[in-house]
Amino acid sequence: MKLVSVNTGLPREVSWHGRVVRTAIFKEPARGRVALSKLNLDGDRQADLTVHGGEHKAVYCYSLAHYDYWKRELPGRELPMGMFGENLTIDDGGPALLGGQALLGGQGLLEESVHLGDRFSIGTAEVVVTQPRLPCYKLGVRFGSDDMVKRFLVSGRTGFYLAVLREGEVGAGDEMKLMAREANAVAVSEITRLERRRSARCGGRCVFQNCRRVGRNTSGSGWGRRERDSRKDKLETRNQKLESGEEKIPTLCKKRNRKR
Repeated sequence: MKLVSVNTGLPREVSWHGRVVRTAIFKEPARGRVALSKLNLDGDRQADLTVHGGEHKAVYCYSLAHYDYWKRELPGRELPMGMFGENLTIDDGGPALLGGQALLGGQGLLEESVHLGDRFSIGTAEVVVTQPRLPCYKLGVRFGSDDMVKRFLVSGRTGFYLAVLREGEVGAGDEMKLMAREANAVAVSEITRLERRRSARCGGRCVFQNCRRVGRNTSGSGWGRRERDSRKDKLETRNQKLESGEEKIPTLCKKRNRKR
């Protein structure tokens, strides 16, 4: 895999549905090499640190191949690099190698071949995959459409977050090489699939809660097998309860949906 673009942006205020929203989802390609620290890229910040950023969501990655999909879904819409708020736009057409075996980038969705806990080297930095990106309303702000949030999640083309294990510098053209993968690792797409099921049970009303809920679930936790398995088990258990009627749709989600 290779970096096509490194994108950064600072928080700004925009008008959305009659109110002022502060967001850093607007990213633009950076020139030259960019320093990557434990919390973010040089020149990049997050607007709401209670739900975005932090060590476990320091960098957001998105596949270049997904741009082709969205160009078909959104005809006539300009989609410059960084349009989805990603820091690293990745071309997964070339295989990364782990022990002589190819990582299946470019064959199906990248999210199906990248797993939580996967360790990569990029430039002089080393990173680890922590979780998929579950969209909140600010993606709708970026595209000027609330509907984009649900479409993004349903597509399965979510991208994923990285934590920085070793600080360094990255730049367009750098190879993203897979260094290690844990046994029985969970694919990024599996977590997204469980989230889609939960959202479907909620009639789509909970999708706007994703940023805040994921921020709570990952705050202060690691990315080892125990944490990933626990999170997956909780999602599956909740899906079963929603399906059987044992658990109801959260009242908070209903109230917020009515306000919108």
